[in-house]
Formats: sequence, C-alpha cells, structure tokens
Amino acid sequence: MDFGKELAVQSYCFRGFKANPEVIEKVKAIGLSRIELCGVHVDFANDAKFDEVIDLYRKAGVKICSIGVQGFSGKADVERKWFEFAKRAGATTISATFALDTVPNCYRVAEKLADEYNINLAIHNHGGRHWLGAAEMLNYVFKQTSPRVGLMLDTAWALHSHEDPVAMVEKFGSRLYGVHVKDFIFDRAGKHQDVVVGTGNLDLPKLFAAMKKINFSGNLILEYEGEVSNPVPALTDCVVAVRGVKC
Repeated sequence: MDFGKELAVQSYCFRGFKANPEVIEKVKAIGLSRIELCGVHVDFANDAKFDEVIDLYRKAGVKICSIGVQGFSGKADVERKWFEFAKRAGATTISATFALDTVPNCYRVAEKLADEYNINLAIHNHGGRHWLGAAEMLNYVFKQTSPRVGLMLDTAWALHSHEDPVAMVEKFGSRLYGVHVKDFIFDRAGKHQDVVVGTGNLDLPKLFAAMKKINFSGNLILEYEGEVSNPVPALTDCVVAVRGVKC
C-alpha cells in the first residue's frame, strides 16, 4: 500500500465549513482525493438526501472511503441508514463507537448489519477518558465480537491514553481496519494540542513500518483539529509529512 497515495482526510477537519462544495474544494487544496465523512457534513438520518451528497463527491472525483464516527446502541432502524449510505457511496468502513449501557446487544445488531452490507466497523479509541480508549479494553471487546468489528486506530488519542500507537498496530494487526493519523503534544497539565503529524509525539516512520509489516490495507485517514477557520495550511503540511516518510 502506498500510504501517501491512498491517504484520505476526515471531514471533521473542515467542521468550520458546513457546505460540501466548500469541503470538496479544501480536500483538493491539500492535494487529496479521498475522505471520511462525518455527521457535520451528512445528515445520516435523512436517506432522501444521500444520493445528492454522494453525487457531489463522486462528480468532483473525491472518493468517500469511510463514514463516522457513528455511535452504535442497538437501534437497527437508525443504524441501517448508516450502512445504506456507506454502501451507496462505496465506502468499506464505518468508524464506530458503542454505548456502554447497550452492550452486548449493540454488538449483535451491528454485526448483523455489517454482515448484511459487507461493511466492516472500526472502533475509534477516543482517548484516556473514553471506555474504549485503552488497548486492554479493545482486546476484551474484540474477544466478544466477530471479525466484522475491528479498530480505527486514532494515533493521537492512543497517545492521550498513554498507549503506544505502534504497539497497537502490532497487537491488533488482523483487526486493524483503519488509522486516523493524528499527532498531539501535551503541556505540563496534560492538556493536548494538535500539531502537524510527525512533529509531536507520533513517530511516523515507525508507525508506517509497523503498518507495512502487517500488510495494512485499510483506510489511512489524516486528521488535524486545529485552526478550525483555516485548516488548509497545516493539513497541507501533514500531507507533505506523510508523503515524505520512507519505509
């Protein structure tokens, strides 16, 4: 897999811009043509608008490779629409989280839909304060679920959880369906700040070497949450950083 060539961007980076034509413009401005769409830019409850949104991206030459992060709680009628959007868009993955108070029923409903639509779910490990932020808990969940449920490794939130994202790639290789490549630095109080990937605590060469070793073939998705009103310069630098890694 050519990580630089296959790189996508999470639409949440452009949350300051609500119109999809603006998002498309900015995706192209940073030199990419793949995206993971989140709920800021798609109303996943309104299936009457699905084709309109999908056609916008398709005609612009921007591939929708994934959607999310979607919160699963066992509501099949609601969650089916997410899979329907993903299928129509040609996405392979839905980034996911699960509501703890609906376990294990939420797993069973999600697995059934994933099988029906042939789309994998990838758990987003959202930091040290989230119940799915630790590798030990993720390992436990994967033991309770089918291979339809894997990991969308967010490298920055792994750092926030005092986990090693490289070690998580190695540990969860067979269940690693996507990576949100993101980087944090931390102040003395532990508060995090987004930085251009590879300039903070994330070792990009080691990460990509580990991904190459496991023959990673999922979605590699750039995420940078800083400069909400003008994210393009930093995101452009992130793209350059990713494409500059030799492994």
